[in-house]
Amino acid sequence: MLFYYMSAANPRPRVPRWLLLMGALSALGPLAIDFYLPAFPSIVAGLNATQGEVERTLASYLFGLSLAQMAYGPLADRFGRKAPLIGGLAIFTISSIGCTLTGDITHLTLWRVAQAFGGAAGMVIPKAVIRDNFDTRDASKALSLLILIMGVTPILGPVLGGQILLVTGWRGVFGLMAAGGGVLLLMAVFTMRETLPPEKVIALRVPIIAKNYWGLLRDRQFMCFSMAGAFGSAGMFTYISGTPRVLMGIYGVSAQHFGYIFALGAISLIGASQVSARMLDRYSPEKLLKVAQVSIVLTTIAGLVLTMLNVLTLTLLMICLMGFMASQGFVSPNAAALALARQGMRLGVASALMGTLQMLCGALAGLAISDWQSTTALPLTGILAVCALMSWLFGRIALHNAASTK
Repeated sequence: MLFYYMSAANPRPRVPRWLLLMGALSALGPLAIDFYLPAFPSIVAGLNATQGEVERTLASYLFGLSLAQMAYGPLADRFGRKAPLIGGLAIFTISSIGCTLTGDITHLTLWRVAQAFGGAAGMVIPKAVIRDNFDTRDASKALSLLILIMGVTPILGPVLGGQILLVTGWRGVFGLMAAGGGVLLLMAVFTMRETLPPEKVIALRVPIIAKNYWGLLRDRQFMCFSMAGAFGSAGMFTYISGTPRVLMGIYGVSAQHFGYIFALGAISLIGASQVSARMLDRYSPEKLLKVAQVSIVLTTIAGLVLTMLNVLTLTLLMICLMGFMASQGFVSPNAAALALARQGMRLGVASALMGTLQMLCGALAGLAISDWQSTTALPLTGILAVCALMSWLFGRIALHNAASTK
């Protein structure tokens, strides 16, 4: 793996520090998504809000992420990777403080949107930095490493969030987000180097930006690979949005224990992404994506059928969810690497558009599950099945197009 290196002092393979920083930056957005999940009931009581209103703060955050990424792409291609990232981290830190001090659900929702506009920088720029440094196969491996680092966040986020509730309440959860954003801001300022070559700088002009985005929208292979990853991500956000209600509301899991059960899905995602990285030494990203998308459909359809037959126990639900998340551990990095493979001169906007599609699909899935009220797990398993089928469909189209153009 090219992103490993060896030194005379330490002959074992090591991961470059800059790649670890990219992983931490990529984890910032997911941290803000799921760190406060165990606090939903506390926020409902503390702000005199409904469960649906609190769930919509999550969907609002995802919509903010989807819109903001469209701006960070051109900025990263014009001013480099570092300056826009620093600005985004500053916005994220300030808005996290706003979430901590808010007094009603409306202002919390607005601060969450602002938080998303800051956190979006960490969703766009690390992908562009990786593609600045690696080819398609090694980029896929590096993205798998990002999945590993990002996977730590879903494991630790709800677990720590549940414990923090015992000490500081839900406001302390957002306070810790602000602290994390501030630390990453300092690291970006003092340790990150610029990776955009001067010859690849793209002027910040509306016609050029529009031309690049229009070209990407017309690129069938890019769009289909991106949509395959986007609907997979939508399923993951469905898992994130829907499991608090299902596990705590239907199956009676406590807020403190919720994080540990929730972490099973994240562990599946981590493990599968690392298996994917190692299998890339023997198999192509196309092959791994094809197999994973069959798996993602089978596991979600199984969950839907069990729900409709009214035999879905907590154990069976978690088996299906873990199967979905493991499949997503293969789908996400390989679909992303294949989508960016031919976008060398417009990596910033390509990464931004891909991230926008992912967050937009995730936001729509989050809104759907927040509006679909049920006393069963049907909203969760039903929306997961739809997302999996759409991911499979776009993946098949993309793979067929890629094979025909070789």
